[in-house]
Amino acid sequence: MKIAILVREETMQRCTGRGCLNAFFQRKDAFERYEEDVQLVTFSHAGGDIDHKIETMIKNGVDVVHLSSCMRGKAANYETLAKRLGEHFDVIGYTHGSEEGKGQKTINIKKKL
Repeated sequence: MKIAILVREETMQRCTGRGCLNAFFQRKDAFERYEEDVQLVTFSHAGGDIDHKIETMIKNGVDVVHLSSCMRGKAANYETLAKRLGEHFDVIGYTHGSEEGKGQKTINIKKKL
């Protein structure tokens, strides 16, 4: 299983990604659902040319995109981005912390076939 993590661009200017990466490598929070081998193939912010990023993730065989917990909490385009990504990938709307968001409900989308 190939995983991508997309984070909020503004947050990346001050965040090291520690929460997301710890959750991934320790298989906790959003990543505890994976029993099979997983490979992190993308760790990027969601800004810029999202269509190019989607094309690259498709070429790299990404199966699931996790939107970081900061995206769920602070990104105005959280739901729109999740739906756009859901056209090509399964989308899990958080990475670390509680699955239940404080402000927005966590989005989980199965890839449209």
